[in-house]
Amino acid sequence: MGQLDISIIIPAKDEEESIPELCQWISRVMQTHGLSYEVIFIDDGSTDGTWEAILKINQENQHIKGIRFNRNFGKSAALQIGFRSALGKVVITMDADLQDSPDEIPELYKMITQDGFHLVSGWKKKRHDPLSKTIPSKFFNYLTRRMSGIKLHDFNCGLKAYQNVVVKNISVYGEMHRYIPVIAKWAGFNKITEKVVEHRERKHGYSKFGLGRMRGILDVLSITFMGKFGKKPMHFFGTLGTLSFLSGFIFTIKVLWDKVDASYISKIPLKREVTQQPLFYLALVALVIGVQLFLAGFLAEMFATQSISKRDYLVIDNVGMEAPKAESKIPSYGSRV
Repeated sequence: MGQLDISIIIPAKDEEESIPELCQWISRVMQTHGLSYEVIFIDDGSTDGTWEAILKINQENQHIKGIRFNRNFGKSAALQIGFRSALGKVVITMDADLQDSPDEIPELYKMITQDGFHLVSGWKKKRHDPLSKTIPSKFFNYLTRRMSGIKLHDFNCGLKAYQNVVVKNISVYGEMHRYIPVIAKWAGFNKITEKVVEHRERKHGYSKFGLGRMRGILDVLSITFMGKFGKKPMHFFGTLGTLSFLSGFIFTIKVLWDKVDASYISKIPLKREVTQQPLFYLALVALVIGVQLFLAGFLAEMFATQSISKRDYLVIDNVGMEAPKAESKIPSYGSRV
């Protein structure tokens, strides 16, 4: 058997009612377009009959597979495990709530395989969500667009398509699933675009949107910092430390010069001693902070250097060399079918 055309990764939490209809819909689309596929559900600690629904469908359709977490780890963990398990040339991610349409999959597949994009992100141009969800999403999309330089309207859309090589060479953790395009860009996969996709109203269950997503600005700052300075922390800490130290040094020279000028040149006694002037303590603080930042950058640089391995750099082609075998070991987080 050759490589599958498509792997569809679907994180699911408490989506018992949606899964049977979604699987039938996906199977119908795949058969119509003659695509070989697998569907990998990640049961992220569901408390309803989600896992039982996956087991039942797996008995009837071997294309439907599942991995079960023993508790709720979050969407990023679910996607990361799904990425490691995917066998398809193209990897599609989508939500399990029937708001993402499987009818979009063939066109996404074409954009990856024929148009040569590394990543295609869905854009829910017309949304069926309350303002409490759309307004924060628009704000964070705007902020991420400005900070990352990636021209996408909807970073958080669950419907995305990737080349297999992309998902095998990125790591998704915490709440970073919202910023996978940014992670992919920093990994060197720059051919990123978007496609307007249909957004359907939720039929079953309830939205998992919560106030915790309001911390997205911290995630944007974190991913931007790691992308720019993760391999060269001295460039960040060293620069700030040098500026702080030089500022403190200049302030110190000024304080001492004022004392020399008043006492020995102008013959005018200082009204206050050097140690009684606020500028002296500002200079001292700036000097200490500068040294600490410089040392922090030096230590971070040492750790970064020691952690670098051949897996940190993606080699996409070679000649006259045997290609290294990819690791196939998948961490055990629970059951799998």
